[in-house]
Amino acid sequence: MSYNAEFRRSIDDPESFWRDRAQDIAWMQPPSVIWRAKSNGHGEWFPDGVLNTCDVALDANIRAGRGDQKALIHDSAVTGESRSLTYAELTEQVALFAGALAAQGISKGDRVIIYMPMIPEAVIAMLACARIGAVHCVVFGGFAPHELAVRINDAEPKAIVTASCGIEIQRVIAYKPLVDQAINEADHKPEHCIVFQRPQLSADLQPDRDLDWTVLMDIADPVAPVAVQATDPLYILYTSGTTGKPKGVVRDNGGHAVALRYSMSLVYDAKPGDVYWAASDVGWVVGHSYIVYGPLFAGCTTVMYEGKPVKTPDAGAFWRVCQDHGVNLLFTAPTAFRAIRKEDPEADAMEHYDISSLRSLFLAGERLDPPTYHWLAEKTGLPVLDHWWQTETGWAICCDPIGIEPMPAKPGSATVPSPGYNVDIVDPRGKPVRTMEQGQVVVKLPLPPGCLTTIWGDDERFVKTYLAPVPGYYFSGDGGYVDEDGYVFIMGRTDDVINVAGHRLSTGEMEEVIAAHPAVAECCVVGVHDDLKGQLPVGLVLIKDGATIRPDELEEELVEMVRERIGAIASLRQTIVVDRLPKTRSGKILRRVIRQIADQEDYAVPSTIDDPAILEEISDHFRR
Repeated sequence: MSYNAEFRRSIDDPESFWRDRAQDIAWMQPPSVIWRAKSNGHGEWFPDGVLNTCDVALDANIRAGRGDQKALIHDSAVTGESRSLTYAELTEQVALFAGALAAQGISKGDRVIIYMPMIPEAVIAMLACARIGAVHCVVFGGFAPHELAVRINDAEPKAIVTASCGIEIQRVIAYKPLVDQAINEADHKPEHCIVFQRPQLSADLQPDRDLDWTVLMDIADPVAPVAVQATDPLYILYTSGTTGKPKGVVRDNGGHAVALRYSMSLVYDAKPGDVYWAASDVGWVVGHSYIVYGPLFAGCTTVMYEGKPVKTPDAGAFWRVCQDHGVNLLFTAPTAFRAIRKEDPEADAMEHYDISSLRSLFLAGERLDPPTYHWLAEKTGLPVLDHWWQTETGWAICCDPIGIEPMPAKPGSATVPSPGYNVDIVDPRGKPVRTMEQGQVVVKLPLPPGCLTTIWGDDERFVKTYLAPVPGYYFSGDGGYVDEDGYVFIMGRTDDVINVAGHRLSTGEMEEVIAAHPAVAECCVVGVHDDLKGQLPVGLVLIKDGATIRPDELEEELVEMVRERIGAIASLRQTIVVDRLPKTRSGKILRRVIRQIADQEDYAVPSTIDDPAILEEISDHFRR
């Protein structure tokens, strides 16, 4: 079937389409009802279906004869160690830890917070929760105690699972004191704290509350997967909210399993036995969808990497992992390759490794700028495939559907809507705009399976944030346009559109021009207040290692490039050379905070920031 035929069927006859897709996973009781609308404007997929997500991920693969195949490869660049678990071994460990949780009175519907580094035990804990029907809530390891406390109060977990430490390049970070401080601050008190002791640091355990992972595993009895409804929650994952209060995105069991199994074929063209590496963290949605669940649903071997794209030890780290483990499919954020490109502009380090196993590179998490696309395509000779999705959707809204029909690439575009996503571009009044005209990107309801079903404990906020802004649509919060071929171009968050003398301009377009300069490694553009024109764009620029151009020369050239490509109306007059950009730990540039700093507004230091000290450096630049 062609892409167009499959897409049209998914929109015109969604129940038949998703009934067929549901046959690709193992159900305990297959659904007879495919879709049931709810009064809040959304609804439920497969409401009478019964399954267990851990069974789909692990036991079903053993039944299919893949017990001896590697399920999980853990590669730790920070410890220099690597180990792997077969499907049979991983299932055994998960069943035991599920038994350990059950022995502490944790059962279907209870919440468990997982606050761990990138080690196999984090995956084991997630799957063990799914096995007994408990709802896991992974909090990025290293989050400050206050942010962990906020999530404890919201999710009200019965237990917290953590490790004694994480390792940040060469620095050991004690996790247990952070957890203790968070529990002390939180109003809700978890009954248990289970601690995995890493050899790099041993944590002190508090009597009557804290339990040692290894001791529990030694006395645990394995348990079988528990049957849950397709509509029962699988996990809560917190994403930033504009009010400062995190939003707990809720993912169901049934729609999630069906959608991710389909996405592994559609987006990544993954086959059983493929080695799939999502270079992310289990604390983020990519880690949930494509380190843990998606690859296992598809019978792949998934790679879990504890390290960085650079500094562990150098810009060849990713290529070394691909060589050592025979990676076929690599998915990461553009910021990772921008960091590699900055340190190794000619990709010299890649020459030291055999990456012939790689078939495709996939980029998402932020806009893939054309210069990074072209650099990757030129240096690797591989297909470089952009796709766009969000924490809320759990899988790609737009992609190059290589599992059905590969599309010609258009750098800067996430290609076309995935089957199931009826994407529109609308103006501020919610009216559709013309081809090539920028607007707000929305998805006509109902959303396909796998997307968020609500916000934990606050369905009113779910409706207000996502369904009410444009009635009949899911509001993505991103801006973009569709070209004459139906390709979707995502230009950034709608609050990244600036108004210069009454003209609405995309900072993403300006970033695209600036990033094309041969001396620029990475950049961002923000709109700062101007009494005359309302806002003016200012560019923050990182220069490639080895580049010798002076900042004033670079500014002149960049201003001229923007004038030529976009026009004088863009009014870019100033660029600031910086050593680094403030980012979240998942690699997204904190443009809103930069804008607040530039405008001398009060701002909150985001809990997700990689290094808060960067904000003071940025402030110094603007004060000058």
